[in-house]
Amino acid sequence: MSAVVSGADGWVVPVVGGIEEIADRYDGFILDVWGVLHNGVEPYPRVVDTLHRLKAAGKRLCILSNAPVQAETVAGRIETIGIPRDAYHHIMTSGEEVWQHLRHRPDAFYKGLGRKVLHIGPERDKGMLDGLDLVPTADPDEAEFVLNTGPGEPADTVATYKPLLDAAVARKLPMVCANPDLTVMRGPEVLICAGSLAQAYEAQGGTVRWHGKPFPGVYRTCMALLGIADKSRIVGVGDSPRTDVAGANAAGIDSLLVAGGLHANEYKFVPGNRLDAQHLTRVLTDGPRPKAVVGRLNW
Repeated sequence: MSAVVSGADGWVVPVVGGIEEIADRYDGFILDVWGVLHNGVEPYPRVVDTLHRLKAAGKRLCILSNAPVQAETVAGRIETIGIPRDAYHHIMTSGEEVWQHLRHRPDAFYKGLGRKVLHIGPERDKGMLDGLDLVPTADPDEAEFVLNTGPGEPADTVATYKPLLDAAVARKLPMVCANPDLTVMRGPEVLICAGSLAQAYEAQGGTVRWHGKPFPGVYRTCMALLGIADKSRIVGVGDSPRTDVAGANAAGIDSLLVAGGLHANEYKFVPGNRLDAQHLTRVLTDGPRPKAVVGRLNW
């Protein structure tokens, strides 16, 4: 271990230099995408090599993304970025979970949604409606529920959607949030996600059904895909305490926090430099606590 983070209450978490230091503890890895595998533009250095090394060591890998689209769509997108399909075994997304729920209507919430949907999201997410018996509408007065997959344009803010959210709240339309993330990295930029819009909707009194990390449904699916019964042999890897660490902890598995992702500035991560253990203590002690911290996903 390269350093130790220790809180005032005695909490201690190792700061590891690479996955090799902890790989023998686990048989299965549930891996976040943005901020862990890539930055929205290209894979982080040594990520693909690390994935292949884990597979070669007999580890089972499931990618878990809060992307508001179906799993196959994300597989294609990350392949284009530079992460080949043979670098992992399975892939699951929050959007896949939403699509399955909209198709099968497994509970009272979904059975009561109706069929007229107001979709908030970019054009590239329209595929979320494919294969579903839904009637899209841009008019909140006609809609029976809201499907939120995120902002339509990268420069959009929550304020951009306030009139639309106000109108939906006034009609008490339930919202389905297909991505709980509040923000995401695209290269050096930090952009809002569907979670920011859903958070604002709830603050206005709206009802939101959340899917993806940190909620337990997607973790149950990933663990079934991995085929590993012993939870102590599975670790969730991600860069967000709010979604990745909290989600893994709630699912009863260990969590590995990647400091060089979305919160790199907050964690004072600098490529090639040793992480500042004292600073991480102050930042991490009061929130969801990971089992260990690593700078980037590298071997």
